[in-house]
Amino acid sequence: VQLQASGGGLVQAGGSLRLSCAASTIIFGLTAMGWYRQAPGKQRELVASISSGGTTDYADSVKGRFTISRANIKIVILQMNSLKPEDAAVYYCKISSTFQDYWGQGTLVTVSS
Repeated sequence: VQLQASGGGLVQAGGSLRLSCAASTIIFGLTAMGWYRQAPGKQRELVASISSGGTTDYADSVKGRFTISRANIKIVILQMNSLKPEDAAVYYCKISSTFQDYWGQGTLVTVSS
């Protein structure tokens, strides 16, 4: 299984980006899909997740600005609005199943002030 993340780029503070992550195949036993980010010198952190049942969870720092959704059983979307310079990072998608976790390659988000 391969995950392909896309949608990163350079945006001004206050702008929006839409990240997409597509799995190469249907993942059986899927439990959750999520987005993480890692800024230089910092640990990777959870940004948002959505369970197989549709329950969402967000980091406090992005609540009200970011929205995670599933386009279908293979694609997870992260809509990022009102971006701040502190949102700049490499964003990684992750799909979890009862058998293992799968990670995407990361997409860079840069936010200019």
